[in-house]
Amino acid sequence: MTSSSPLTPGNLGRTAIRLTRRSTDPMADFDALPPPLRRWLAHADLPWSPASCLKLWRKYRGAGLPTDQVLDQLARLQARKLARRDMTAKLFPPSGE
Repeated sequence: MTSSSPLTPGNLGRTAIRLTRRSTDPMADFDALPPPLRRWLAHADLPWSPASCLKLWRKYRGAGLPTDQVLDQLARLQARKLARRDMTAKLFPPSGE
């Protein structure tokens, strides 16, 4: 086993970027979500964070929307983000195409 200097932490290679630790457990955050939101997030097409989904959930539920309408709103937001990503890919295709 070799010792690591401050610039070579574990398997991250040589970097001068300061490492940060997560303040929460991402799986515990996911498990703490309301069950309908957790099911939606498990099948989402984008890598949503549990924190951002919970923030939107609370916003829409606080506005009085029922669960099914909140999930519809999240699906619409996701569709817009996917459409924007697809449009960007058409305008700026990866090099080599």
